[in-house]
Amino acid sequence: MLTYIIRRVLYMIPLLLIVSIISFTLIQVMPGDYLTRSRLNPYLSQETFDRMARLYGLDRPFVERYWAWLKGIVTRGDFGLSFETRNSVYFTLFMGDRLFWTLIVTISTLLITWGISIPLGIYSATHKYKVSDHTLTFFGFLGLSVPNFFFALVLLWFLVAVLRVGDHGLGVSGLFDNRYMGAPWTWGKIGNLLWHIWPAWVVIGTSGMAGLLRYMRGSLLDTLSLPYVQTARAKGLKERVVIYKHAVRNAINPLISLLGMTLPNLVAGSLVTAIVLNLPTVERSFWTALNAQDEYVIMGGLLFFSLFLLVGNLLADILLAWVDPRIRYD
Repeated sequence: MLTYIIRRVLYMIPLLLIVSIISFTLIQVMPGDYLTRSRLNPYLSQETFDRMARLYGLDRPFVERYWAWLKGIVTRGDFGLSFETRNSVYFTLFMGDRLFWTLIVTISTLLITWGISIPLGIYSATHKYKVSDHTLTFFGFLGLSVPNFFFALVLLWFLVAVLRVGDHGLGVSGLFDNRYMGAPWTWGKIGNLLWHIWPAWVVIGTSGMAGLLRYMRGSLLDTLSLPYVQTARAKGLKERVVIYKHAVRNAINPLISLLGMTLPNLVAGSLVTAIVLNLPTVERSFWTALNAQDEYVIMGGLLFFSLFLLVGNLLADILLAWVDPRIRYD
């Protein structure tokens, strides 16, 4: 297993290199550049634009800029400077606690999503074509069809305009009210965090929860029709033992394979949610860089999301081998 993990980690290097080449190329074909907005200022001369282009390196050819950027990563671990903030890419993307809160929101959403969708999928499969099954199926398709940004806006409208939570001193933007910003951790601050973070859990996790519910239902229904399950029932085993000890254990394997896609999808899917709910996460830094065409920060963000995908797939493969003894990586 250790050899397999090392080999997979080594495979990540050329994959990230290919991602960086494609990403850098796509950024170059985008209309305009970082100086586009500055060119709208009638008080700036062409000499000023030329001086700014030399300062940011935008006057150099695409290949030369990419090679200098890649060389900086390999030799110094330097991902470049942000055009907008003149700070390092790492600081611009992860300034403050952005990386910490990104991981908190993502991992907590993942745990809640799986903790709810798997039992509901099992219940739906074991109550096939009953009212409860049709109800869960309806809400599953509804969760898959409603866009995150629309759901977030509707939820904000409901909290602010209908429930009028602001009249009770409760905010819905960010992760804390102003009185808790920078304050030491107390039970009151933890409660305030939970109040602010639950809309993110609902918005980000709804589509993933709906998809996992449908996957679990379909996988378990297929497993329950297999001969070994019928044999277990014929031996007189209790239905609960047949389902949870024999059927669910095999039916959940395909979902573990999906874990590699679920983790990065939660990060990417929380982009719009982070903007609407004003969450201090990496996605907001990435969105700001996209608007400003801050190419080195965009590159750093894309590599971060790609690394999330690769690590997620690796963790899914390791977890699958741990759950299913038939799978061995030699």
